[in-house]
Amino acid sequence: MAEEKPLPFVYQFAAGAIAGVSEILVMYPLDVVKTRVQLQTKGAAPGEGYTGMIDCFQKIIKQEGASRLYRGITAPILMEAPKRATKFAANDEWGKIYRNMFGVPQMNQPLSVLTGASAGATESFVVVPFELVKIRLQDKASAGKYSGMVDCVVKTVRNEGPLTLYQGLESTLWRHILWNAGYFGCIFQVRQSLPKAETKSGKMTNDIIAGSIGGTVGTILNTPLDVVKSRIQNTPRVPGQIPKYNWAWPAVLTVAKEEGFSALYKGFLPKVLRLGPGGGILLVVFTTVMDAFRKMQTA
Repeated sequence: MAEEKPLPFVYQFAAGAIAGVSEILVMYPLDVVKTRVQLQTKGAAPGEGYTGMIDCFQKIIKQEGASRLYRGITAPILMEAPKRATKFAANDEWGKIYRNMFGVPQMNQPLSVLTGASAGATESFVVVPFELVKIRLQDKASAGKYSGMVDCVVKTVRNEGPLTLYQGLESTLWRHILWNAGYFGCIFQVRQSLPKAETKSGKMTNDIIAGSIGGTVGTILNTPLDVVKSRIQNTPRVPGQIPKYNWAWPAVLTVAKEEGFSALYKGFLPKVLRLGPGGGILLVVFTTVMDAFRKMQTA
């Protein structure tokens, strides 16, 4: 992140929350499509699967109604505020820790990657239960099992135990570490490479470019872990039975072996279309809100 006047943690948290909710309201349908495509395996019945993003969009709208594209949005909305708030606040706080630890007065490229990875790991502990509920509500096969977010939580805890809400924590850690390292590392590098913005609109343009490139690179890095995370979290726990998808990297190898390497990038197009521009939206809203807070502090 750029070296600017520091603000207390609460302001960073609030700005991240506002940025996260703004992004999810715009981009959520792409997340539903991404999850549907990722959960699809070779065993899908003829006519039941999706050939790609457009086909998935069309079939959801035609067969289930357009409102299904917002199925499960309550969990992400509730998750988005603490998730994105934790992302940006943790990134800033880890940056301070590492600068002091290594005696570096300002951020540089290696520190940006390290702070991003650390922020991603921190963020993971906040998001896992929300992610699990969201995925189970988005999956077409389980759509009829739950009437909504609360019902999904109650039935999951009752049938599989409370620890199930943290099913997929390890794969979520890897997913967020890789995305945040790529995102914040790219933001730093792109900002350094772009001409210095002299106006508010110029700064916003630079943030859109930096955030979109960061979101795209982060998506390229973490999509294989996102695919296996979706499958791990969507697998019901059965006592005495070892799930097919259990740990992140073995699951990556299983998917690659059974379905080919390309299967690890299922859902990539809707995911990158969401998180590329979404990364730009996040950064622009976050920096705009932080600037507003700074003005309030000096008023």
